[in-house]
Amino acid sequence: MASRPGQRDLTQGPITRTLLTFMIPTLGSSSLQSLNGSINTIWIGRLLGEDALAATSNATTVMFLLLAFVFGFGMAVTILIGQAFGRRDIDGARRVLGTAMGTFSLVAIAMSAIGYLLAPTILHWLATPGEAMPLALEYLRVIFLGLPAALIMTMLMMAVRGSGDSMTPLYCMLLSVVLDSGLNPLLISGIGPFPRMGIAGSATATLIASWAALAALVGTIYWRDLPLRLRGPELAYFRPDPALIRTIIVKGAPMGLQMIAVSLSAITMFGLVNRQGVDTTAAFGVALQLWTYVQMPAMAVGAAVSTMVAQNIGAHRWERVAKVTRSGVLVTLVITGTMVVLLAAADRTVLKLFLGSSSPALAIAQHIQLLGTWGYLLFGVTMVLFGTMRANGAVIAPLIILVIGLLPIRLGIAALAQPLIGTDALWLSLPLASLANLIMAIIYYRRGTWREARMTGPAGPPIPVEA
Repeated sequence: MASRPGQRDLTQGPITRTLLTFMIPTLGSSSLQSLNGSINTIWIGRLLGEDALAATSNATTVMFLLLAFVFGFGMAVTILIGQAFGRRDIDGARRVLGTAMGTFSLVAIAMSAIGYLLAPTILHWLATPGEAMPLALEYLRVIFLGLPAALIMTMLMMAVRGSGDSMTPLYCMLLSVVLDSGLNPLLISGIGPFPRMGIAGSATATLIASWAALAALVGTIYWRDLPLRLRGPELAYFRPDPALIRTIIVKGAPMGLQMIAVSLSAITMFGLVNRQGVDTTAAFGVALQLWTYVQMPAMAVGAAVSTMVAQNIGAHRWERVAKVTRSGVLVTLVITGTMVVLLAAADRTVLKLFLGSSSPALAIAQHIQLLGTWGYLLFGVTMVLFGTMRANGAVIAPLIILVIGLLPIRLGIAALAQPLIGTDALWLSLPLASLANLIMAIIYYRRGTWREARMTGPAGPPIPVEA
């Protein structure tokens, strides 16, 4: 099977160089997505004010949970397609894609319709402030109209990455970001020929960008005749295969729940931090903004390792699996470590961009950064180990490990250690929980029971326990 432009055979070549070449565009896509959110927040805050920001924050919470739902199933599709490409089963990969698109396109449309109708109820459940409710409802309903495109594009980009192509999703994400961030001020304020739509204009910009990027992604797949395109009799693959649906759901649900566990931990932590006063809450909020960027390399490397390991498992190249894992750990430590050091060296300069030089929250934010940021080194190694395990279908143990670390351990430290060390217990809870997660992940990785798992289909020879 010859590789096409942008597509890589992840079972061949130098491991570290192959991993980096595949991972960097994935990291670029994640960075663009976060940057897009930051730019849009700036436009809304400057053009519409605090009530509009509160409104979009509530809508963003809803969208995060829905994207977490899709992420797990998309990761299962990525691994299935990766394994199929590894064993050179292109028809099998197309069957996976057809089933995924045929099933989740209908699910996304149904979720969009239900969400549009239940938007007032959803905002009520979120305890949206009364003054922000009309704006939040206006914004959320337009967002729900673009939901099918956003969810389908997320699933399709992950599927394309499973084939070894991380550049095509990057180009389509770039198109989405340019359209979304560029149209936001035009549609909010009614500049030039555009109507003045207020907060609905921001949501409409996102809607247009999502549908345009999805159309570009589908068009590119067919224009370049990428291996995952479906034609002629293959269009029947859009009729869902029950066995494949069962595999995607059984393996995907735990991975989606991992994202939800992260969200629940963050929400609960905010409740504890809010009790410390406005300055501490503001400082913690800024720290979270910066930590979003610090953790991106770990997430990108973990996803790349998962895809690369899946292809090698499909090709029965077990001798490369441990090498990919070690390479992923090294790359994560180098990239994340560099970011942690740079942030520590320039923390005051960076934090002043958010808080101003005279803010009383500035010193608190510096202290939070000092105590908490190093934990993302441990988090990154854990994500690499999880990426390797889930590439062979082991998804329950990583979920249990993550839940134990983020909920009873992290929240227990944050709540119970406060009488002893004060608010430092809050900031140390994340790195200490990350340390506990890493220890549990290493134990499970070394024991070798994850090697007995599988996604679907016949298993290859077992991976040596000493890997």
